[in-house]
Amino acid sequence: MTALLSTAFFPNVQYMSKFLAEKVVIEKYETYPKQTYRNRCNILSANGVLPLSVPVQKNYHTLTKDIRIDYSEMWQRNHLIALKSAYKNSAFYDYYFYKFERFFEKKETFLIDLNENVLQTLFAVLKIDADYSYTTDYIFDSTGYTDFRESISPKPSKNRPDEAFVPKPYTQVFCDRFDFVPNLSILDLIFNVGPESKDLLASGVGGI
Repeated sequence: MTALLSTAFFPNVQYMSKFLAEKVVIEKYETYPKQTYRNRCNILSANGVLPLSVPVQKNYHTLTKDIRIDYSEMWQRNHLIALKSAYKNSAFYDYYFYKFERFFEKKETFLIDLNENVLQTLFAVLKIDADYSYTTDYIFDSTGYTDFRESISPKPSKNRPDEAFVPKPYTQVFCDRFDFVPNLSILDLIFNVGPESKDLLASGVGGI
């Protein structure tokens, strides 16, 4: 079965797990929806879960592939500050942070390009040989796909059970303050677990 995903900004662990178990197709011809992981991710800060959002310029009925990033806000600087504050004391921060820092310095025009470049870097860091492609038109009939375009969502009301994914606990930076928080951005896993990230990711995938 092929997994049908949305694009995502520093995707969560569940999203990344799909590239280990299945062929993946990423939708880019949908009408861009608000308040999704397409332009946001969740990290764990000293005060709890912190969403990081990329501001976008959205007109009515704009397709995801045409969504432009809004740089009128200093979101890149704010994201860098938040990531450094959250993960500077993590076990593998110094090993990996420089690989991601450029995404908060270079200015991509389109969100889809930013997310693709992030994805390529994540594949390199995690040593994932992904089999994936992008849609060439909107997929109305998802027969033959496992459709996660809306169900991998920051909105609990849209999430649905995913029997192929079981989040595995690992030590997080603020474990003395909070119980384990599952399914954060893959950055949380990488900064805390480092070279064991792929193995831990795979251990949560059914059938592997």
